Amino acid sequence: MGLVDYNSSSDDEMPSAPTAYAPSITTMTTRITAAPDVSLEDPMQLRQSLIKPTDRSITHNMSYDQLSAPEAGPQNPFLGTDATSRKRKNVPTGYAEQSGISDATFRAQHRTFNSLGYAAVGEGFVGDQNAVVAHGGKDVVQLRPSKKETEAIRRKRQNKGDAAVLDGDGAYLGPWARYNEAAMAIRDDEEGEEYEEEEAAEEEEVVAPVSNPIIDKAGREYLDVNTGGVGKENSEFHGTDMYDYQGRSYMHVPQDLDVDLKKEPGTQTNFIPKKLVHTWKGHTKPITALRFFPGAGHLLLSSSSDSKVKIWDVYHQRELLRTYNGHSKAVTDITFTPTGENFLSASYDRYMKLWDTETGKCLHRFTTGKIPHVIRFNPSQPHEFLAGMSDKKIVQFDTRTEEMVQEYDHHLGPVNTITFVDEDRRFITTSDDKSLRAWEYGIPVPIKFIAEPYMYSMVRAAPHPSGKYVAYQSGDNQVVVYAATDKFRQNRKKAFRGHNNAGYAIDIDISPDGQFLMSGDSGGWLCFWDWKSCKLYHKFQASDGPVVAAQWHPQETSKVASAGLDCVIKYWD
Repeated sequence: MGLVDYNSSSDDEMPSAPTAYAPSITTMTTRITAAPDVSLEDPMQLRQSLIKPTDRSITHNMSYDQLSAPEAGPQNPFLGTDATSRKRKNVPTGYAEQSGISDATFRAQHRTFNSLGYAAVGEGFVGDQNAVVAHGGKDVVQLRPSKKETEAIRRKRQNKGDAAVLDGDGAYLGPWARYNEAAMAIRDDEEGEEYEEEEAAEEEEVVAPVSNPIIDKAGREYLDVNTGGVGKENSEFHGTDMYDYQGRSYMHVPQDLDVDLKKEPGTQTNFIPKKLVHTWKGHTKPITALRFFPGAGHLLLSSSSDSKVKIWDVYHQRELLRTYNGHSKAVTDITFTPTGENFLSASYDRYMKLWDTETGKCLHRFTTGKIPHVIRFNPSQPHEFLAGMSDKKIVQFDTRTEEMVQEYDHHLGPVNTITFVDEDRRFITTSDDKSLRAWEYGIPVPIKFIAEPYMYSMVRAAPHPSGKYVAYQSGDNQVVVYAATDKFRQNRKKAFRGHNNAGYAIDIDISPDGQFLMSGDSGGWLCFWDWKSCKLYHKFQASDGPVVAAQWHPQETSKVASAGLDCVIKYWD
């Protein structure tokens, strides 16, 4: 193509029409596409094909509608960034999806579950289905008394001297009206007779002979739930022989064994158990605590929700030796005196009772009117013990006078653990208020208070044999360690993880040589960690349900006892 002459032009002039000597030339131009064509037929499918979860930038030009389009289906809360990885737990007990529910609805369903045994979840119910049918699926707010029930309640109140029937209907003139002396005299006489009858019944109840317990229609023995079993304590011996050929009871430490049970605990190396040696069955409800006999460990004491305490023979026949009956509700905790001659039991019937281990006699009873959660004797002063109560207090009793001698009142929730440290001159307590407090024994003012935002409730404790540390079972699926010295600081380097304990008060224990830490698990496992490295060495299935009680034998190298909600005590070696 030859040269072409173009007309000159300026910004002020419009291009003129082509002339004869300046012909029009058609040039070849390249078409530029600023953005590719985007199909709007299926924006959801297009978005999924263009954008991947792993992409950090968009390489295509997409419209606002496509970018703001919702995801296809709900997000799987159990997957991580890719389909093969598992997402970490968002709550200590596992995985929970977020849902919207008002506080009033939640409180109503929570009260319904505690009272009636079921709660509404979406379209269905969880809990006791028979109770759902019996109450028609109603919650406690909907279950209001009917007109007939309200009338019956009103008549019942009127029979006891209600103002509405003293002078007839409409006789009530307000709180400042004068009393009808004749009607009030009649009511006082009736109430006096009722009070005398109740007082006589109470006297009868207290002096009732121990050998005459209450028997129901099925022939089963039970105790009065309103008195805590006071006056009805008894025990039953189940062993083969009460005494041996030398007249010694089961309290005598056996000498005909391969192991010396009188040596100092912790003088030999411990090992992790591997097999089941023996099983004890006798309790009818979940077991709450296990305690070996102090020092020797030839006896094993157990408490249960069936309101009974039993003692078992660890050697020889390994039989049930004695049952202690005296509580009317579930037993929460048990503890031996330093010599083992006596032990203390605490129960939901609000009583703490001191027993003679050998004869089974109830020696003393203690109560503050509240539920004791944990009890511990002072090893240096065995005639005194501490009890952590449900009313946030720690009370100190003297077994010689049956009187409370001190009260420690600084916690903001029920007390869970009591641990003596510093040669029994101090003790450490934890509570549901997610705090830790250290006290001087006998002085009701804490010397140390620890409460951090990341702390959970610590429900069980185990002192290290060295006396320098205390391990605590924390509610966030780990065991934490605090120093038992002046600072009482948390040892951040020691945290034992790998088990599940959220929602249960699972016991922990440390081997006598201080080498291993043992804990139960809500899934039925028994877990063992190395104390120095905090490494989970070994765990095995010990029960079908949660293992809530676990104790290391004080003299054997590798023997432990465990129990849980399956009502069975297992002995491992």
